Amino acid sequence: MGSVEAYETSSGRRYKVRYRDLDRRSREKAGFTRKADAEDYLASVTVAMRRGEYVDPGAARSTVGELGVEWLARQTHLKPSSLRPVEIAWRLHVEPTWGARPIGRVQHTDVEAWVARLSESGLSATSVLRAHGVLAGILDDAVRDRRLPSNVARGVNLPRKTPKKRAYLSPAQVELLARESGTHGPLVLFLAYTGLRWGEAIALRVESTDLLRRRVQVTENAVRVGRELVVGTPKSHTSRSVPVPAFLLEHLARACEDKSRELLVFGNGRAHLAPPSSQDGWFAAAVRRAQLVDPDFPRVTIHDLRHTAASLAVSAGAHVKSVQRMLGHASAAMTLDTYADLFDGDLDAVSEALDELRTRTVVGDLWGKQA
Repeated sequence: MGSVEAYETSSGRRYKVRYRDLDRRSREKAGFTRKADAEDYLASVTVAMRRGEYVDPGAARSTVGELGVEWLARQTHLKPSSLRPVEIAWRLHVEPTWGARPIGRVQHTDVEAWVARLSESGLSATSVLRAHGVLAGILDDAVRDRRLPSNVARGVNLPRKTPKKRAYLSPAQVELLARESGTHGPLVLFLAYTGLRWGEAIALRVESTDLLRRRVQVTENAVRVGRELVVGTPKSHTSRSVPVPAFLLEHLARACEDKSRELLVFGNGRAHLAPPSSQDGWFAAAVRRAQLVDPDFPRVTIHDLRHTAASLAVSAGAHVKSVQRMLGHASAAMTLDTYADLFDGDLDAVSEALDELRTRTVVGDLWGKQA
C-alpha cells in the first residue's frame, strides 16, 4: 500500500511516507523524525482506506467560501421565503468570518467562540442558530465528500430559543376585531376560524372553494420575499382540505360573487392582497380601535389569527388530529408541541378521571374491609 523512506536534512535524518490513495494518485508526507511515527502514519492511512474512512489531506485546503457558494446553490429544496434568511445569514455572519478559512483549519473552539460573539452582539437566538446551521451544513457536506474526517461545528454550545407567549382571541374578541376591520372583516373571520396562513388565504381561488361541502382546498401560498411576491405550494408542500364553519359561507359566497373560477377569492380577484403594515396598516389600526373598546384585548398580529383558530378548535373539543389536518402540520406531535398550552385542560381531565377511578375501585373496598 505504501513505503517509508529515510532522507537526510541539515537537522538530521528524517522519514517520509509514500502511498497511493483510493484514486491511485501518488501521495507523500514527510518530516517524521522517527521511523516508528512514519510507520504508524502509514498504518493509519491503510486502515482508513480499508474502512472507507480515508480523507484526502489536500481536499481540506478548500475554503469555506468556495464550498459555501456551492452549498447555497444546492438548497433548491427550500422555498424562496425560507432560502432568503439563509442567504442573509451566509452573507452577513458566515462568509465575513469564515469565507477565506480553509475547512481543514476550522477548529471547534473557534466555532464556539464565534457563536458566543454573535450571541453577545445582541443577535437573536434564531439568527445565531441559523448562522451556525449554515456553517455546520457546509462542513457536513465536506465530511460526506471526504474532505474532512469530522464536523467540528457540531456539538458547540448554542443559545436556546425562548418560546414567545402566544395571544389567543376569544370568539367575542374575534367579532370585535372583524367589526373594527371594516371591509376586511370577512377576511379576519376567515383567518380566525380556518387557521389559514395569510399567504394561503390571499392565494385562495374560487375554484378551490366548495360551499356545499363547506370546504376550501389549500393548494397555493403567496409569500413576499424581499420586494417580490412569490406564489408556490403551501409551506408543507402538500395541499389540504380545510373545514369552513357554516356562518362563514355567506361571506365566502359574497367574496366569490361575479368571479370566474380561476380568480382569487379575496380582493379584486386578479392581484394578491398586500400584507398590511405592522405599524400603520388596516389590521394594526383595527387592533388599536378594539383595545379602546376592550381593555383586555391583546396586542396581536395577523399570524395570531392562525393561533386563535387552533385555540377555538381545541376549545370546541376538536381532536388534535383534526387540528393538525386543519393547520397543515406535518404530524399531530408537531401540533401538540406547538400548542401544548392549549391542552392543559386535558391534564385536569386526567386528574379527575384518576380520582374517580380510585373512588370507584379502592376507597369503597377499604371502607368495606373496615366495616
